[in-house]
Amino acid sequence: MKAALAHHPDTLKIMPMTMSTLPESSSPSPNAPVADDALLREVAELVVSSLNLETAAADIQADDPLYGDGLGLDSIDILEIALVVSKRYGLQLRADQEDNTSIFQSLRSLGNHIAQQRTK
Repeated sequence: MKAALAHHPDTLKIMPMTMSTLPESSSPSPNAPVADDALLREVAELVVSSLNLETAAADIQADDPLYGDGLGLDSIDILEIALVVSKRYGLQLRADQEDNTSIFQSLRSLGNHIAQQRTK
């Protein structure tokens, strides 16, 4: 069973991920910034380099799931990505964010979150 980020005020915790924990859609609101192709490539490269993946960044499809049948990441991988993304883009990925599961649903959803929240 795969895992998702759980809501805890102090740390990122892991909880089992099931289809019921996945959001209906990870689409941003109509006026929210969205990740362009350059940002998606940059985030894909960041994911590959930070996790030392054998997959090429160019082979990561923007809408494929990060968990399971998509890229096949596990909860520890997601924690590592959260730390690297937070540092690189100057945003906070907090454990108490209700949308953590949707943020890490795919490369596109993560990229959209970065586009909306980045300070760097």
